[in-house]
Amino acid sequence: MSTDTLETRIRDKIRKSRRTVFLRDDFTSLAGYDQVGRALRKLEAQGRLVRVGQGLYAKVRKNRITGQPMLAAPGGFEQVAKEALNRLGVKWEPASAEKAYQAGGTQVPARVVVKVKGSFHRRIAFGRYRLGVERGNA
Repeated sequence: MSTDTLETRIRDKIRKSRRTVFLRDDFTSLAGYDQVGRALRKLEAQGRLVRVGQGLYAKVRKNRITGQPMLAAPGGFEQVAKEALNRLGVKWEPASAEKAYQAGGTQVPARVVVKVKGSFHRRIAFGRYRLGVERGNA
């Protein structure tokens, strides 16, 4: 019989994973819905995870300067937001501003915005960053 707590098993699963974004459902094999929720909230309070949306969590690391948790993804919030969309199965493409920049424009997009195909009504955010959504038949 293992003496590992649920919190420890979740922490180990996150540490071993190459993903940076996790769904609450990723941990349902370890325990029940409510138990997983309590463990995730505890890890969030300890600064080991951050909640970026309903049922969405991201890996963090400690900022060397401020000591505060920051997203561990090399691409920052933009990478986390796009990975979250992919994990949720949302069909998306870069927004018009990002496409113009990639095509040789000089205006660098200031916010993370994507064009969503179909219905999407979730909020994905971390700190002062928030995913913007363009509607369209992309």
